[in-house]
Amino acid sequence: MTGFSKGIRKVEVALKWDPSPPGRPATDLDIVAATFVAGDAYGAPAYLVHFDSRSPDGTIFLNRDSTDGKGFGWDEVMTLELDRLDGRYARVVVGVVIQQHPVRRTFADVLNPATRIREGYTVLAEDDFGAVPGATAATIAEFVRDDSGAWALRPGVHGFDEDPAEFTRVMGRTRRP
Repeated sequence: MTGFSKGIRKVEVALKWDPSPPGRPATDLDIVAATFVAGDAYGAPAYLVHFDSRSPDGTIFLNRDSTDGKGFGWDEVMTLELDRLDGRYARVVVGVVIQQHPVRRTFADVLNPATRIREGYTVLAEDDFGAVPGATAATIAEFVRDDSGAWALRPGVHGFDEDPAEFTRVMGRTRRP
């Protein structure tokens, strides 16, 4: 095998959790993706993709959305077609946020949360949020484009204690090189 690589092309980010016990309010987690332009890769997101939106060019979209974790297997699934993303975008950060209504919750309050990132059948990263039990949101992946145009994954869970709206404003500031 040579050092020649096309990088990551199309990934699936999946999220699952168990439903709340009977008599307890439903737990709602959401996958969020934020894109950043090359000239401002750590500033404000160029756009966000979440449960009621998709990217303007259709390259990032939510395939499956759950408001209670009652799905079979992976409750939420987002597809990122990085190889089709316009060249002006240099970075995509993916996070998970816990909706904070009707009660405040952290990952310690969510039953069996897990995330998986894969390209085709190859699992690139998995996590259970065990490193961020007190967080209300977390980034789970950062995809960066190199000078050749190839995309690479920087996995890792980084916790936040922001409400969903504030999290989308600060989630891109987590990991400067």
